[in-house]
Order: sequence, then C-alpha cells, then structure tokens
Amino acid sequence: MFPSAPAAGREDTVTLEEAQERATDAAGWVSENWSTWLETGLRILLIIVVAAALRMVIRKTITNLIDRMNRTASAVDGTALGGLLVNAERRRQRSQAIGSVLRSVASFLIVGTAALMILDTFQINLAPLLASAGVAGVAIGFGARNLVTDFLSGVFMILEDQYGVGDTIDAGVATGEVVEVGLRVTKLRGPNGAVWYVRNGEVKRIGNLSQGWATASVEVTVRSDEDLDKVRDTLTEVGAQIAKDEPWNERLWGPVEVLGLDSVLLDSMVVGVSAKTMPAQDLAVERELRWRIKKAFDAAGVSLVGGPAEIAEEDAADPSAGMAAPSAYASATSPQSLAASPIPPPASGPKLGK
Repeated sequence: MFPSAPAAGREDTVTLEEAQERATDAAGWVSENWSTWLETGLRILLIIVVAAALRMVIRKTITNLIDRMNRTASAVDGTALGGLLVNAERRRQRSQAIGSVLRSVASFLIVGTAALMILDTFQINLAPLLASAGVAGVAIGFGARNLVTDFLSGVFMILEDQYGVGDTIDAGVATGEVVEVGLRVTKLRGPNGAVWYVRNGEVKRIGNLSQGWATASVEVTVRSDEDLDKVRDTLTEVGAQIAKDEPWNERLWGPVEVLGLDSVLLDSMVVGVSAKTMPAQDLAVERELRWRIKKAFDAAGVSLVGGPAEIAEEDAADPSAGMAAPSAYASATSPQSLAASPIPPPASGPKLGK
C-alpha cells in the first residue's frame, strides 16, 4: 500500500529545530531586557512610594499646624478680646479653609511632579506635553478668569484674616454681618435680614467694623440761650453714670468725653459727645446715651431744640392790619376805572338818503 497524501489546507508542522530556535531567541530577548524592566519598575515604585509618603507627611504637618493655631487662639477665649476677635466658629471655618487650600496645593504639586517623573522614566518626551498643558492653562485662565480671580482673592482674604464669621463689614457692594466665608463667595446678612452673596473678586475694599474698637458719637442740639456750663455738667454726669451701670461698663472701653461745641447758630448749639466702645457696640451705646441725655436734660430743665419753648406774650394785633387799603378801581366812576375801561366804538352817523 502507498502512503496517503497530506490533507488539503493542512499547515506544515513546526519542526523541533525551529521551536528550539524561537525559544532561544525569546529567552535571549528576555535576558537582555529584564534588567531594564526591573530597573524601570523599581524606579516607578520608588517614585510612587516617595510621593505617597511625602504627601502624607506634608498633609499631617499642615493639619498639626492648623490644630496648633487653634490651640493658641483658644488661650484667649476667656478674655474680652478673645471672645470678640477669635470666636470658635470663625477659627473653625478659617482653619478649615486654610488647611484645605494648603493640602490641595501640596497634593497637586507632589502628584504632578511624580506623574512627570514616571512619564520621563518611560522615556516619553515631555516638551510637547508641557507645551500643550501651558496652552490649555492659558485658555482656561482666559475663559475662567473671573473664577480664578475670586479664588485667589478668597485665599488671600482668609490667609490675611481680613474678616471672619460674625464680623460686620462694609464690602462696598454690600454691608452686613459675615455668615460664611468661602474661597469664591462671601455670604453676608444685611441689616434688613437679606442674605448677600458677594464674589471675592469684586471686593475692592473691606471696612471691618468688628475689629479693634468703635466710636460712639452723639450730637446734642440745645437752644442757643442755654447755660453751657450746665449742659456740660449734665453730660459729664450722664457719662459717669453709664460707665458704672451694667452692661454698659463692659461695652465702654473709655470714658464718655464731652468734646465741646461743634457749631453755634442763631437758635441752636450743637455739643459733641464721644466714647470708645467695643467693636459693633457703638450704635447700642449711642442709643443709650441719647436716652439718658434726654432724661437728664428734662430733669435739669435744659431744653432741646424741637421741644416746648416759652412764648412771650405779644400785644394784641390790630384787626384792621390784615385788611388791604381801598382801591381806586373799586368805584366805577373813578378816573382810574374810567381810564382802564375799554374805549367804546364810535357812534354811527345818520344815513344819507338817495
């Protein structure tokens, strides 16, 4: 019998020599590159480990620093200044904002640097990537410049502690008590209860009415014929009494001073009164001073402008003084009336007959 022919379409089998040659080539290629692979892998692993450890250490350091700031501020909680300037809610929000910003910046720098080092390990040309990132950053900066401006302004406002929760500020576009401080917007509660959302980038100036001290100023207007010494003594007595009473003795940070005459008019005089007060307590002190000054003046017999005044008795007026003199035009036959009358048309003459 003859051997059967190979089936149609069957591929030729690989010989043992070819398989050994391919295996030898693969083993040689692996033996030539395994050291490079190992070195690259170890380098990437080292970069990741160092970046993760550095990120953890920096974030922990920032957290400890913020906690230390809070503990330092807590040391003055029992004092009047501590209760006014470093209240708990203000410290908490400011610390959270500062810590969040610093941790985010640190994480972005560390992770970004590690990513670039890993790409460089794979021998990837970073120049086109960095150029593209720069162009994209410029485009995003132009498109979101308002957002970037708001964010940067908020960061500097928080870092510089320009204001905090509970402060009463004048932001130019709105005035009120700070309810919440954010990196993009600041929330204010207006005097009428309205909530204002002010973008940090739109704030060009800040007037903080809750830091340091405030001044209560009252203008007392009296009649020009009042005794100035009596007015001054009465005001001094009012200032001394309010400085002893609760709770005004705590709200006043200085004596009530009588500044003197601010203006002198024909029918009135203006006497200035001033006092240094706790922050945001000037309006309350002004109202209390006005209340006490009015009561003290009533008791001392000093009249304020606008109050009841003595009216001197005058002679009875002539009843005919308000009557107008008789007019020459009242008589129809007077020369003035005749001269002012319209000229009558001429009388028509007799008709001529034919």
